Amino acid sequence: MSFFRILKQDIDVVFDQDPAARTYFEVCLTYSGLHAIWAHRIAHALYRKKFFFIARSISQISRFFTGIEIHPGAKIGKRFFIDHGMGVVIGETCEIGDNVTIYQGVTLGGTGKEKGKRHPTICDNALIATGAKVLGSIVIGESSKVGAGSVVLKDVPDHSTIVGIPGRVVIQNGEKVRTDLDHHKLPDPVSEVFKEMDQQITSLKKEIEEIKGVKRDDD
Repeated sequence: MSFFRILKQDIDVVFDQDPAARTYFEVCLTYSGLHAIWAHRIAHALYRKKFFFIARSISQISRFFTGIEIHPGAKIGKRFFIDHGMGVVIGETCEIGDNVTIYQGVTLGGTGKEKGKRHPTICDNALIATGAKVLGSIVIGESSKVGAGSVVLKDVPDHSTIVGIPGRVVIQNGEKVRTDLDHHKLPDPVSEVFKEMDQQITSLKKEIEEIKGVKRDDD
């Protein structure tokens, strides 16, 4: 597929995903997400030819004007859509499939100073909602959705919805998933505190009922 046809698809997906889009002129001139993607496609082509400094310079200039930081080494498929986009960060070894949508504040980042593949792989038709953090060399499955503000540290199966901190799969293949399944158990100190508080409240209610019962007997 020619480079210009890919750019045309980048425009078309804006009209598919954003009901506020009106004309090609408006989209081409005012959509920062589209500008960031186009700048990345140029930077990535240069990066592959080992013009690293020029590629990084283009990505940094794009970041200055759009608020979206995409490392030129990241691999991005067709019809990628960034809605609004301010604060989006996409790391060097990130791989993004076709028809993927992400929103503002999303981070597709690493977890440390490890070498090699250290950023996420986002499969076709996935959606990453506002403020979500997807960290490490993990895979977000095909047609999966990551909820707003979620922090994802482990692989997500295909056709799943994941929410929370840390992220848990709550829907898979259209059916609700129990969050206590072994392969979804993750440390969650906040949840544990709430469980303990709930147990204490239940215990206190029981004691109060018992005290009320004793007083009624005395009367």
